[in-house]
This record gives sequence, structure tokens and C-alpha cells, in this order.
Amino acid sequence: AATKLASAEKLMYFCTDQLGLEQDFEQKQMPDGKLLVDGFLLCIDVSRGMNRNFDDQLKFVSNLYNQLAKTKKPIVVVLTKCDEGVERYIRDAHTFALSKKNLQVVETSARSNVNIDLAFSTLVQLIDKSRGKTKIIPYFEALKQQSQQIAAAKDKYEWLVSRIVKNHNETWTNVSRKMQSSPEYQDYVYLEGTQKAKKLFLQHVHRLKQEHIERRRKMYLAMLPQAFEALIPDLDEIDHLSCIKVEKLLETKPDFLKWFIVLEETPWDATSHIDNMENERIPFDLMETQPAEQLYEAHLEKLRNERKRAEMRRAFKENLDTSPFITPGKPWEEARSFIMNEEFYMWLEESIYMDIYSKHQKQIIEKAKEEFQELLLEYSELFYELELDAKPSKEKMGVIQDVLGEEQRFKALQKLQAERDALILKHIHFVYHPTKETCPSCPVCVDSKIENLISSRFIRPSERNQKNLLSDPNIDRINLVILGKDGLARELANEIRALCTNDDKYVIEGKMYELSLRPIEGNVRLPVNSFQTPTFQPHGCLCLYNSKESLSYVVESIEKSRESTIGRRDNHLVHLPLTLILVNKRGDTSGETLQSLIQQGQQIASKLQCVFLDPASAGIGYGRNINEKQISQVLKGLLDSKRNLNLVSSTSSIKDLADIDLRIVMCLMCGDPFNTDDILLPILQSQTYRPSQCSSSSSV
Repeated sequence: AATKLASAEKLMYFCTDQLGLEQDFEQKQMPDGKLLVDGFLLCIDVSRGMNRNFDDQLKFVSNLYNQLAKTKKPIVVVLTKCDEGVERYIRDAHTFALSKKNLQVVETSARSNVNIDLAFSTLVQLIDKSRGKTKIIPYFEALKQQSQQIAAAKDKYEWLVSRIVKNHNETWTNVSRKMQSSPEYQDYVYLEGTQKAKKLFLQHVHRLKQEHIERRRKMYLAMLPQAFEALIPDLDEIDHLSCIKVEKLLETKPDFLKWFIVLEETPWDATSHIDNMENERIPFDLMETQPAEQLYEAHLEKLRNERKRAEMRRAFKENLDTSPFITPGKPWEEARSFIMNEEFYMWLEESIYMDIYSKHQKQIIEKAKEEFQELLLEYSELFYELELDAKPSKEKMGVIQDVLGEEQRFKALQKLQAERDALILKHIHFVYHPTKETCPSCPVCVDSKIENLISSRFIRPSERNQKNLLSDPNIDRINLVILGKDGLARELANEIRALCTNDDKYVIEGKMYELSLRPIEGNVRLPVNSFQTPTFQPHGCLCLYNSKESLSYVVESIEKSRESTIGRRDNHLVHLPLTLILVNKRGDTSGETLQSLIQQGQQIASKLQCVFLDPASAGIGYGRNINEKQISQVLKGLLDSKRNLNLVSSTSSIKDLADIDLRIVMCLMCGDPFNTDDILLPILQSQTYRPSQCSSSSSV
């Protein structure tokens, strides 16, 4: 039956999306008169309303119920605004429902969208008995389920937004259109509405914008120390300035606009400058922020520390210069104990101390050597009575050291005895063989300076033919191959190195030679065991054996080496000087006698046309293969062969001297304050000056 409703000109329905926009939606009004009604939702507001008495509301609802009951239609009591509900009001509403034929009660909240569908579905079930009975869920339990459902839908929706929206400049209109068909968007809008969906979108965009700004801020802050280094590197200029004065100072620098940009609108992170990716200059208003001030303070502190460290380095160097405990050759470990209590010791790292100390040691060692050389010149009478071969005996060396021993310049090299002895031998050799190679001032010998000056004035045609000889770095170098099996080569190489100076120099006839050793113990046909390499040209070979097997290895290796160079232009290995040596045989278990090994060695030496040395004499020290005398004998023989070869290739023609018109003899001492250029240029600038055909590099 139809029911009379006094609701003329009222809208039949509306939703929250229509609020304020009612005119944009279709409007359907309630018809005037009777309507067909199948059931009623009797709503009771259980919130605490302003200027409203709940008991009066309940009386009104009770009267309304009495009118509705006459229609004999199903009625469901709906408690609204339960999210703000008062417990007493809810309890009284339930009591009212029980008193009216046990009416069903549904607790709802339209704001939270809790149990709204349940209220209608409960009424529908009462109207249509064929439908299953709906379970009524209390508000708080339904709210919990609703919250879980909303949370899950929110997570999915936020995932969708984060996947689609990558730029903080995206708009809701464009993005919502893209998401329209996505179930994640539809489910969340159904549960929470479009406004909340838009709100989450705006939050995501705001987060993207803040992350973008933070990246830009970090980039600017990372560049700021570099700007400080470039614009204000001088501590004296900024040490006592405030931050405001420093900003003004920065603006006066010529390169200010290279590092900074002054914006018309500030702050920079609230302007369009954040999207100006092509301009990486630092917004100048960033200087007013706390992180920028902290970076400036750090720059200031860095400059102060650098100045302090520089002062400490100078103090340390001055301490080294004035300390009587720091002598040439003293190790850092010993010197360290003298400075540990000084103020500067706490300011610098150990590596810096060691670097400064190493440079200081190099300086004082060079100075001590120069002063010792002067001492040797002052005591020149000590070296007049030596033999012509300039090899002082042990007794003579003892006399020299006794005479010089009281001199402070001699004692200064106390911790560098090997180098001091080498300087004495070098001086002796210079006295008896005065050349630019043996000169104590080499390589800045006056002879060398004159040659370089003359050669720099023009290019001699003859120099093209003599280039290899004049620039040969191997004139004072001996390259020696040591051939031996089962560790013999390595052992002898180590013993020879023990007789050398710290920089692998060996003294022969009072002159120091650079000695390069190449021990070989494997197959010589392999590149790793080759006699010759691109950087190693052998001048001779020591062949070691202590058994029949090791002697066979030597013979096979020599033959293989000679075979490999047959037919080649650089077949000098065929004529390579060889020396065959029988070394000490330790722990002999093969039954071979010393005499049989000597005989076999002599036969092989005759076959190979090489020198054979008798075995080392007894009593030369445990572990030594051959004695120092034999080593010197071998090296002297190689040196003689090398000199003969150089003489053959470099002897100049006497007839060249006939081309010289005027011979000038000059006496210049190495170390004189006069510059050789000042003396020779007047001659070299003459128009009649021309190259001489003489092979001498100092002839014009």
C-alpha cells in the first residue's frame, strides 16, 4: 500500500561529492503525495549535539515509530554518528529498540563509512524473507574491519600513485584520468572518496618535491666548500669577519657569478629555480641558512688548521736544522725520540714527519758529502804515494782513516761508512784518472757543461754516427749473466750483491761501476731464461757447477744460447766472454771427487774456449761459493774486454786535428761561481765560429 509522505520539493538523494556543486548534478525531487514504501530506516543521532537534548530526540523518534508502525512495514533502527557517539545515548537507543517489538539496531557512521551498507541490507532482508539473515556487526568491530580494509586499499592505491607519479609537477587532473580504470584507484575511492584519494596524491607530490629540493640542497652544499676555496682562500682576509660581512665580500669577487646566482625571489626552494636544472650555480640566499654557515665555519677552521700545520712543519724543519742529535744517516726511529715531547709533534701525521725528515736527511747527507770531498782535497798529500793502479792497500786505507778520523767532516758520515769509503775510493781514482766521469761533481762537471753548451749551438754531422757511443748509458755499467743449476746462480748473485754498495755499485780499481746481475737456472730457450732481453745486454757470463749434472746443464745451455743467435745480425752472444767456476760442494753424496770435477771442468773450458777458475780455497766463510778476489778477477776481465771494444769503435782520426785553426785552453774548476755560458758565449757568438770535423765534442 502507498504511504503518504510530506516531503514535497525535497531532493530524493545526494552525496558528499555534490556539496556546493548541486547544480552540476541531476536533481530528482520527492513527488508530492503517496509513495510506495517497503520499509523504514529509523535514524537516531547518538552524538552530543549543540543545544539538543537526547531525551527530546528519543521522544520524537518514539512518536515517529508509532506512526510508522501503523504501516506494518519493516523497521530497522539506525544509530548514526557512532564515531562521536555517547555511550549513554547508545545504550538508551538499544533499550528503546528492545521495548518496540525487539527492533534490530545497526550502529553506523557515515563519515567513516561503517555499517552503511549493513543498515540497508538488514532492511532488505526483513522485506524479502527469502534472503539469508544478515549478521549485524557492532560498530567498533565493524570499524576495525573497515580500517583494515581501508588500510589495504590505501597501500595499493599509494603503490599505484608512486608507480605513475615520478615528477612533482604532475597535476591531479592528468593523474586521476590515468588511474580511472585501475582497480586500486576504484576500490580506494569507493571506501574513502575522491577527496581523500586526491589528498594522498598531493602528499606524494609534496614528498617528491621535498626530495627534489633536498637533492638540490645537498648538491649546493657540496659545491659550497669549493666556492669558498676559490673565492676566499686567504685566512687573513676573512679571519675576523662575521657571516654578513663575508657575504658582502663574496659579492665583490670577480668570479662570484661563476659560483653563485642572486634570485629576485627568495627563498630559493619556494621559487621556480628548483626546476632550473641547467643552472647549477648556488642560490646566494642559501648562505643565510644554518648548514651554509656551518660549512663556512668549517672552511675557516680548515684554513686555521692548515696555517697551524704549516707553522708546525716549519717548526719541525727548524728543529731538525738546529738539533745536534740529527746527524746524516740517522734512522727516523732513533731521531723520533728527540721530538716526541715537542708541541708540533701532536699536530702532524707520522707520514708527514717521515717525509720531511727524509728530505732533510737527503739535504744534510749531500752537504756532508760535499764537505767531506773538500776535506779530501785539503788532505791531498795522503794520496800522492799510492801505486799507479790506484788500489790502496788495507794498511794505506787504515792510515787515511786514522789521519782523517779526528776531523768533524769525517765523523759526520759515521753512520754512512760504506758511502764514505766509496767517496774515498772515488777520490783516489779521480786523482790518478781525472775525467768528467770520475769527477766528484759529475754530472755537473765543467767538462760536461762545456760539451752540452757547444752541442746545443749546432748539430754536428759526425754526431749522427757517434750518437750511440756518446749517449751509451752502459759505459760505466757491467751486465753479468750467472748460469747455474739448483740454486747456485741465485746464491752467487746474492753474495755479489752483498759486496756492492746500497745502490748496486761495485768498486773496481778505485772506480765505481753499476753492476746488473741476471741469474739463470732454467731452460735458456724460454724467454724468461734468455741471456738477452730488450733491457739487458750481457757483457759476460759466469758458469757455475758443483756436480756432473750441473756441469752438463751449463754446457747444454751455452750451446743452446749460441745456436739461437746463429744467422742473426746481433750474434754477439757467440763471442760472449765465459768463465767456468767450480764452487764449494756441500754435503757430497754422489761419490764424485774434487779432482774429477776439476778435470771435467778444465776439459769443458777448453772446449768452450773460456776461462776456468780453480775451486774456492778453504776458510773463506761458511756459505760462500767463491771468494771476493775471484769475483773481482772476473769483473776486471769483463771490463778490459769491454774497454777494448769501445776503443776500437770510438778512436778518432789524428788527421781531424789539422782542421783546428785556434786552440784555446781554459782552466775552470768544478763548483766555481762563474757561469760557463758567460765565458764561452763571446767565442760561440762569433761569425767565424763553425763546427770542427774533429770527433771531440768540445772542438769548434
